[in-house]
Formats: sequence, C-alpha cells, structure tokens
Amino acid sequence: MKTTKIIDILKTDKVSISCELFPPKQGTELQNSLEIVNKIAQVHPSYMSVTYGAGGSTVGYSAALAKQVQDNDIPALAHLTCVKADEEKIKEVLGQLKANGIANILALRGDIPAGLEKDAIGSFAHASDLMRFIKEQGDFCVGGAAYPEGHPESGSLANDIENTKYKVEAGVDFLVTQMFFDNSILYNYMFRLLQAGINVPVVPGIMPVTNAAQITRICQLSGTKLPPQFRAMVEKFADKPAALKQAGIAYATGQIIDLVSNGFNHVHIYTMNRPEIIGGIMANLSEIVKD
Repeated sequence: MKTTKIIDILKTDKVSISCELFPPKQGTELQNSLEIVNKIAQVHPSYMSVTYGAGGSTVGYSAALAKQVQDNDIPALAHLTCVKADEEKIKEVLGQLKANGIANILALRGDIPAGLEKDAIGSFAHASDLMRFIKEQGDFCVGGAAYPEGHPESGSLANDIENTKYKVEAGVDFLVTQMFFDNSILYNYMFRLLQAGINVPVVPGIMPVTNAAQITRICQLSGTKLPPQFRAMVEKFADKPAALKQAGIAYATGQIIDLVSNGFNHVHIYTMNRPEIIGGIMANLSEIVKD
C-alpha cells in the first residue's frame, strides 16, 4: 500500500475514527491478535495504532501486528517507548519499522518500572528526547501523548502543558489524548493549549467501558475523573456485562457525536482488542463517517 502519514489524515475535514490494539504477551499466541486486526479492518478505521510492551518486551509482536495492519491497506501507527533504551536499540526498532513500510510512530517515554534508578532510565529521559531522535533518523510522522487532566507525575496541569510544549519543539506532528469521560475537560484543555501556543492537531482518545472493575483500576492509575452520569451507568450495569457493553458503546458514541459537533473530526478509540466495540461504534456513526 502507499504509505499514508497520519498528519495528512488529520488535515482533512472528513470525520475519521481510528483505534488502538495491543500485542499478546510474550510466549502467547500471536495468530489470535492477527485475526483481531483482520476483523477490525473490516469496519475500515482510518488508521490503527499498535502498542509496545513495557521495556520493548513485545517489539517483535508489535512489528508483526503493525505489518498486518498495513497489509489490510490501513495505515499503522506504531507505539515506541524509550525507558531503558539506548540510541542503538531505538535505531534497530526504527529500522524494523522502516523495512515494513511503517512511517507513523507514537513516541512515548513509557512507564518507569518500580525501583528503577534514575541513571538506569536510558538515553532518553523524556518522550520529547525520543521524538527529536526519531525525527533525525528519517522521514517519520511522529505523534505524542496528551493528558487533558495532566500526567500523574506532572504535579499540575500547567506543568504538564509546559512538558507538552517541549514535545512540539521536538517536532511532534500531532497529539493523541489520554481517555476522558467528560468532554468539557477536553474543551477546557484545548483552550489552555492554545493559550500556550500549542496548535498541532489533537486527537481525542475515547475508551468505551465494558468492564466495571477494569475501568475503576485504569482510572485509579491515570487519575481520570468519572462524571456522575458515567459513574451511575457503570454502577447500574456493573453486574450485567452485556448491558454494560451496550451502554458503554452508547456513551462513547454520544461523546464522539458531541466532539464532532464541536469541530473534532478525528477520534481515537481504545478498543481493548475487542472488534465488536469499534464495530458497534462505527455502526452507530455510519452516516456521520460516510464519505
């Protein structure tokens, strides 16, 4: 397929829905994940991102999934983390991606393992360091993470926005946000980004809730706030998995419709590798995403 850069998709006015996949753990079956790629490809997301295991533990699987995405004529956005990585290791991974025709990278610092000494973090202390290095290595389209409620380690949203400015200065082409469940949080965040002179495209990240315990755990780790209407939905259907999945898809669809109505034409879905989630959302938006 012709290599498509994510930034070119984001420059269009056409509504686009993309989604995230994660590779299987080392030692587990890769074939199932490849089949998930094929199933999701049938609903034609605008691009698919593939995550990268902690410390690069699934780099081989991640590259295989990204290649499978591209083999389905869908642009792949490969995640790349840099904790505990040196320049040679990153060059090696970039070489693998380039060999597979992958031109889009989501550059992340990655989670720092508990107990890791500061001098063991590696050659890249921040995502912005990795972004700058990737830009020096070839013609890659580079995305970064954005945190509408502030990164848990930043101390404040103001500090986090300062860190986001470093990413822009390092050459990041676009930003994808952490999940949020109240769109007003994103709208307030966008105002603050523009005040800070940050005007690269920002893609809202939406996570449809399908598991009550899982969403509680994720929110505890990320600091994401749960609005009353969302909390009520989760509590109402917590013991009814099928109903919660249906309600979660409906809630996420409502968020997306509101975002599109307010000028956000490009939205990223955290699917947790469940094709029926992105499929349900795309069915709900069939007329909205139509060419």
